Amino acid sequence: MDNKNIVMLGLPKGSLEESTIRLFAKAGFEITKSSRSYRPSFDDTGLDGRFVRAQEVSRYVEHGYFDCGLTGQDWVRENSSDVVEVCDLVYSRASRRRSKWVVAVPEASKIQSVQDLAGKRIATEVVNLTRDYLRANSVTAEVEFSWGATEVKVPDLVDAIVDLTETGNSLRANKLRIVDTIMETNTVLIANKTAWENPEKRAKIEQMALLLQAALEAHSKVGLKLNIMREKLDAILSELPALRNPTINRLTDEAWVAIDVIVDEKIVREIIPQLKAHGAEGIVEYPLNKIVY
Repeated sequence: MDNKNIVMLGLPKGSLEESTIRLFAKAGFEITKSSRSYRPSFDDTGLDGRFVRAQEVSRYVEHGYFDCGLTGQDWVRENSSDVVEVCDLVYSRASRRRSKWVVAVPEASKIQSVQDLAGKRIATEVVNLTRDYLRANSVTAEVEFSWGATEVKVPDLVDAIVDLTETGNSLRANKLRIVDTIMETNTVLIANKTAWENPEKRAKIEQMALLLQAALEAHSKVGLKLNIMREKLDAILSELPALRNPTINRLTDEAWVAIDVIVDEKIVREIIPQLKAHGAEGIVEYPLNKIVY
């Protein structure tokens, strides 16, 4: 590829780093790096890039240093970045769920709603998001930037915090309760507007988006193969909803058919015994790397 059309990619350094590398590997892009390097190596000559903090990715994409990048919707909004949001990629360090920015206070606090924040002091990493939230609710409060460990600052240093959570477990462990949710967020693939207008770069970015989404779709799915007597096929299809749209092939023995189907991994432990009870044979479960709809 012409060097001028190599796509510069911003990758999130920190908590999302390892899960992002694994996601790219499953999508077919091998990324390698040394422990101290911010410049990864790609097995695709059409890609180059850097690891930077997720909080900064959208700014570098907007300004054109990166052609595209992965960051949170929250940081795109926090930075008011003028970029193209190419696709959602719902994953995090440890799960496949969306996170939330929430207002939290000590369990014993008298603050029960956003209106009770009037005149209070709030600590957070997302100062602009928090100020926008307060403004939308016609509340005036002091918002200060927090460099981290935000949950330990209440009640001694501030009255409330705005913090990111997936499950709320950390907040509860610190004896905090959630008052309100400011926004839900997940990782997004974003693109620089000028790069998006370049046909070659756009094609490469769209290729990445397709494969990354396909890898995420396959995360919680598995394939099942099995053989069943043709006379029992209708019973299986009617009693097992997950098998309503399988691929069905004839075998050399015309009394039997082969079924191939994709199902949610979490229900396999229930389906396989049912299949066996219906007379299925040669049941094989296999992992998936990508699913493209």
